[in-house]
Amino acid sequence: MDENKQWQKLAAEFLGTAFLVFVGVGSVPATFILNGDEPFTMASLGIISFAFGLIVVVTVYVFGYISGNHINPAVTLGLAVAGKFAWREVPGYLIAQLLGATAGAFAIVGVLGQAAVDAGLGVAAYNPDTIPVSQAFFAEFVGTFLLVFTVFGVIHRKAAPGFAGLAIGFVVFAAIIPVGPITGASINPARTTGPMLVQQIMGGEVAWEQLWVYLVAELLAGVLAALAFGFISKTNADNATLTEALTEEKAK
Repeated sequence: MDENKQWQKLAAEFLGTAFLVFVGVGSVPATFILNGDEPFTMASLGIISFAFGLIVVVTVYVFGYISGNHINPAVTLGLAVAGKFAWREVPGYLIAQLLGATAGAFAIVGVLGQAAVDAGLGVAAYNPDTIPVSQAFFAEFVGTFLLVFTVFGVIHRKAAPGFAGLAIGFVVFAAIIPVGPITGASINPARTTGPMLVQQIMGGEVAWEQLWVYLVAELLAGVLAALAFGFISKTNADNATLTEALTEEKAK
């Protein structure tokens, strides 16, 4: 009776991803606009990382009890592979996340104007002149793996209750610090794609040839993180049927 309807879950995924992109991705062009000709520093990276981490914390507590607050196709796919999310719901979640990311990117332009497009709109990209494809792929893979692995850890039945939002927000903040200088630290296929679409529509430059690097690395990391966590955390209790669990509890 307390289960949300499917349209409500999809709306939550749409809004949660839009919030993530507007605040997190929007912090990138905002920083460049405010910095002007000043060099990009560690302080700038820290502010951007903090914006991403903070909005993730907010969305977990606002939307988590409605849709699970995946707001990331890598998380959705990982949960489905691990048997913790129904495959029939995956397409709807992915579409809602992509639409939300696109709406969030349009909102950035609406607030910051054409200057946001001129500043790159926070589109995740790497410099092919200095960074090989393999390095960019590995950076996105590691960042996404860390994120998805953490998600599985905090939703585990043995995890300390009430700290999921903080833990996930903190890991996003932490992952962006080393990965950001290499690829922009997208670690989210929807966050990768939505701003690219809007940047293209608004007349900005987009390196579409890099898209596959991000999507493949992020989705592969999501699946492998899910499998890895299950491998190291599974106990006999996870294999027990409900009847066996109740019988064991009664015998204690």
